[in-house]
Amino acid sequence: MELPDGRVIAGFQSIEHLRMRIAQFPIPADLRGKRVLDIGAWDGWFSFEMERRGAEVMAVDATPHERFRIARELLGSKVEYRVDDVCRLAPDKIGRFDIVLFLGVLYHLKHPMLALERVCELSTEMVCVQSFVSDDGSDLSARPVMEFYETTELCGQFDNWVGPNVACLLAMCRTAGFASVHLESVLDHRAHVTCYRQWPEIGDPREPAPYLTSVENAATHQREFSSDNDDYVTIWFKSPRADLTAGEVCARIGPYGSHPVVLRSTGGDGWHVNCKLPPGLTPGWHQATLRTGNSAWGNRVRIGVDLSAEDRQQPPGRTEASNIRIAVVTDGRTWERNMVHAGINGCISLWVSGLPDGATKAGVAVWLGGHELPAVFLSEADPQGLCQINAMRPSDVQPGDYAVAVGFGDAVSEAVPVKLL
Repeated sequence: MELPDGRVIAGFQSIEHLRMRIAQFPIPADLRGKRVLDIGAWDGWFSFEMERRGAEVMAVDATPHERFRIARELLGSKVEYRVDDVCRLAPDKIGRFDIVLFLGVLYHLKHPMLALERVCELSTEMVCVQSFVSDDGSDLSARPVMEFYETTELCGQFDNWVGPNVACLLAMCRTAGFASVHLESVLDHRAHVTCYRQWPEIGDPREPAPYLTSVENAATHQREFSSDNDDYVTIWFKSPRADLTAGEVCARIGPYGSHPVVLRSTGGDGWHVNCKLPPGLTPGWHQATLRTGNSAWGNRVRIGVDLSAEDRQQPPGRTEASNIRIAVVTDGRTWERNMVHAGINGCISLWVSGLPDGATKAGVAVWLGGHELPAVFLSEADPQGLCQINAMRPSDVQPGDYAVAVGFGDAVSEAVPVKLL
């Protein structure tokens, strides 16, 4: 520790070495207005350094360290100190943080994947991960593997539990729910990885935006998700790109990006991608969208996370009076009125008046019960002023009597009855 009067308290690592460790990460020199969490703070050098840069800081360790308290007093620091286990930390206990430091902790944990998910949930912008690794990271295409140490196999310490190779560490960070993961360096079997919650924005998109046709829970096929479960999101979309790869798909749920797990073509210009529901979403409705390669963001489809009964009101957030009227509802394949059949690619078609001039399908939503369905087709108005709107029937909706409505912007039509067969 370097004290305000210039004195230095020598420690296990020199100040130069500590500065070198933190310099591996792209942390701004000016952190005013930011909130930083230091997990595994130990004596607190990184906590105090973040405070010196202007951040509001909380330091957490699994056991109390008197040296931290002494250093905080000598430095006149206001860093908040908390004794807790990383796997028991949660936003409702300590809030959320712009930046989280997770340095030299992961390999000391019996449950490293759970810990990374907790860390992701607590962060809003960036997490800095430093961990022991079993290789030098020269081959990132290597098979991801992690050694488990039952006793003292690693450096003679019984609290060193795991040793991932670099490929495994990166894969674990992506699986925890981060949008993108960057390997900064590997020094003396210590990997430095920066994990981001958001995708970088594209200043000049040059490709057509994808069009989302459906978003659902990959397990239940519903539009609702639970933060208590390990839920994954399936997004069905159309893109003119015939050569898409998973690495070019950037999904976003609410404010957070999510790394694609699998991408499959559904034929023609159709695709579907699976990604993890990002940790840390607040209860309520969130907009799902994605972009591909160098495209703009696609249209947005609403999904629910930890919904209350009030949240489930249909259609949520739309209360303005509307001139939109539904004239006819049919099955999109048989054209039978006021009924829609089940089956693969089941479709509902509506003929609607009152949409504004210049309306596009990206701005139109069909409400079927509690489901918001994006329009997959919108025609020009016919001589009677009616536009045809098509939307795909959700796979999880059971047969029965429902109400269907059409929304555009903040306007929504009155609901009309329809029977699902």
